[in-house]
Amino acid sequence: MKRNNMKSLTAAIALALGAMGAAQAAAPIQIVNANAAGIGFNDPTPATPVGGNTGTTLGQQRLIAFTYAANIWGAKLDSTVPITIQASFEPLTCTASSAVLGSAGTQEIFSDFPNAPKANTWYPSALANKLSGVRQSATPDIRARFNSRLGLAANCMPDSGFYLGLDAAAGSKIDFVTVLLHEMGHGLGFQSFSDETTGEEIEGQPSIWDHFMTDNRLNKKWIDLTEEQRVAAAVSGDGLSWDGPNVNAATDAALGTLGVVNVSGPAAGPAAGDKAFGEASFGAVVGSSTVSGQLMPVVEANGTGIACEPLSAANAKAVKGNVALVDRGVCSFVIKAANVQAAGAIGMVVADNAPGDPAGMSGVDPAVTIPSVRLTQADGNALRTQLLTRSRTASGVVVTFKADPTRLAGTDNQKRILLYTPTTFAPGSSVSHYTTAARPNQLMEPSINSDLSHEVEPPRDLSLPLLHDIGW
Repeated sequence: MKRNNMKSLTAAIALALGAMGAAQAAAPIQIVNANAAGIGFNDPTPATPVGGNTGTTLGQQRLIAFTYAANIWGAKLDSTVPITIQASFEPLTCTASSAVLGSAGTQEIFSDFPNAPKANTWYPSALANKLSGVRQSATPDIRARFNSRLGLAANCMPDSGFYLGLDAAAGSKIDFVTVLLHEMGHGLGFQSFSDETTGEEIEGQPSIWDHFMTDNRLNKKWIDLTEEQRVAAAVSGDGLSWDGPNVNAATDAALGTLGVVNVSGPAAGPAAGDKAFGEASFGAVVGSSTVSGQLMPVVEANGTGIACEPLSAANAKAVKGNVALVDRGVCSFVIKAANVQAAGAIGMVVADNAPGDPAGMSGVDPAVTIPSVRLTQADGNALRTQLLTRSRTASGVVVTFKADPTRLAGTDNQKRILLYTPTTFAPGSSVSHYTTAARPNQLMEPSINSDLSHEVEPPRDLSLPLLHDIGW
């Protein structure tokens, strides 16, 4: 038997040993409370019961939510060996507008244990225990940390915070049960153990995860790629797919039609074509119906167009019946969408204010019904250049939101779901998550989206099928 200690992975979202308790489920899960007295899961701050969570202190509510999430996973898994999760609240990275919600991962990996399905292959601790029927180590299987400052410190997203209810009704807050389910998923095996920046495997052998990752351009499994090819696949944008029988069988049921954002028109010039985009968690789903109009920028006194206040008469006249182009920043995406919709816009395009791949847009407002997307800084700049010669009410640049019925959102041309491989490597996130292009949003994307439920299996989610692929 081989064993290697592993550091935990970080799943971040941008706005993205004390007592032991047991969660009663098909696969028993034991929660090891690693917080000292008076903090984290032991915080005595009085709290009002919320959303089915009956705890009367902050610590009690956190632990009840943790047990609730553990029971969801435990009921879906099969193991005679208890799964142990050591967890704590700690001050993680945070700013006024973004935060690391938590991090989790297996603490140890094993190979060549009794009944191992594949030789010379690493398995995460909890899975190795399940497959062998014997605990491989006394060390807790999963280490999980959660941000103790979120919403409670002035410089840590003070307008947000964890929602501790059990009813998935988080509203503008961040659903803690969803975060827990996501992080437990990593610890159960939803993670790569390779060094994606060098392409190296641990001690020269792959993990069970590596047997299912496929470079969809070369049509070769990760285990058959050279180290240089692995590095390239990890920053390919859309070049790495999951090719496992359980996930592949469920994509048709779990994923929706691919949405398309197309730029055309007599003045589109070099900005024309289909654009990569991040979709909003609010408003109409891109492709649910065809929406098309001329693109008109919101222009404010300082030259920006943040749309954080109701639009001026001139801007309202420009965007009415058209698609509004606004800048990212200062206020939430959903506020921008509400303001341009109130002015008569039929859609919204947000131009990013920093380089990088397009990301989604969080927020909740049932009154917002227009489709909204976020484009890269480069695409936004190209569109602004083409809009320089517009009139007050027309631009000749047309944006169309539509569907491609021949494709599933977030898959390759063989309907295999893509993994998250942004062209700028994201430590702790790249390769170890599903793509952000999936629709509906999946639990195991790199950010927690507000439209997620507490489901982990089809027809809503593809997390459990992947765990089945690796041996659960």
